[in-house]
Amino acid sequence: MNIRVTALPLALGLLVLTVLVALSLGPITIPLAELPHNLVVHNIRLPRVLVAALVGAALATSGALMQTIFHNPLADPGIIGVSSGAALGAVLTIVSGATFLGMWTLPAGAFIGALVTVTIVYLIASTRKAGDPATLVLVGMAITSFIGAVISAAVANAPQDSDLRSVMFWMNGDLVARTWAHVSVAVLPILVGLALAVALSRDLNILLLGEATAQSSGLNIKRLRVCVLVLAAVMTATAVAVSGTISFVGLVVPHLIRITLGPDHKLLLPLAGVLGATFVVAADIVARLLFQPVVLQTGTVVAFIGSPVFLYLLLRTRNSRKGLGL
Repeated sequence: MNIRVTALPLALGLLVLTVLVALSLGPITIPLAELPHNLVVHNIRLPRVLVAALVGAALATSGALMQTIFHNPLADPGIIGVSSGAALGAVLTIVSGATFLGMWTLPAGAFIGALVTVTIVYLIASTRKAGDPATLVLVGMAITSFIGAVISAAVANAPQDSDLRSVMFWMNGDLVARTWAHVSVAVLPILVGLALAVALSRDLNILLLGEATAQSSGLNIKRLRVCVLVLAAVMTATAVAVSGTISFVGLVVPHLIRITLGPDHKLLLPLAGVLGATFVVAADIVARLLFQPVVLQTGTVVAFIGSPVFLYLLLRTRNSRKGLGL
């Protein structure tokens, strides 16, 4: 059996199973036969699970895209500061009370923050001295620290105390009280972003061969990079707007796919979307059930898993990046 052929169907099956478990388990266990008609499922659990799946798919795919564009296995929206940039845009939108785009105001603010941040990171990464993977991580840490200071200042001077607590709690990645409104905000930008990312698979595969080879084949590298960075910014911003900052999803999932199935983007990108969704939904199950009735933040559970993987990758990349196809 060719694992590359069966990987995506198996991943889809795992996602469906994880979603069913997430819908069934909770303070009240609901039998599978009752799921389609249960009000608790429809009004509370299903929106939360859908948001978790969309966020996971967006972050994992964004991570895979960034790793290719930056030629860096440590590139992740959370680690290099893009999620923090999106969070800053969202927080400034909340604090200012802006509503000029209705329900799209918060995602728009997050997108602007993410786009500005990813542009800064890309410009720094383009310099010769920033080519080392660890250097990009340090740049991300510096950007994240600076943005954290700006957010703290904005929150400290905000007029409405009621919003501040929710902002600080939301900053750590939270899926509590997700509703159909959050699903409606996230579904279109993320699904369109995922489809466009998969459509770029061939060009991204060519880029893996080296810039000289890519240019000789007629690939417009600058245009590809702009498209990829905008896509990553849109998906990351949308994810942050509905869930807060959840790090390491874009690091863990693409890395595991690359070391098991290789760097082919025609498989990597759709598989990253499916497994990213599965990962965050599973993490949310753990967050809800591990210490009942206390509910952990989903971002906390993901960080417990992602931090050791990040440390392993950081040590591994000091020796070689060849195993990841980057």
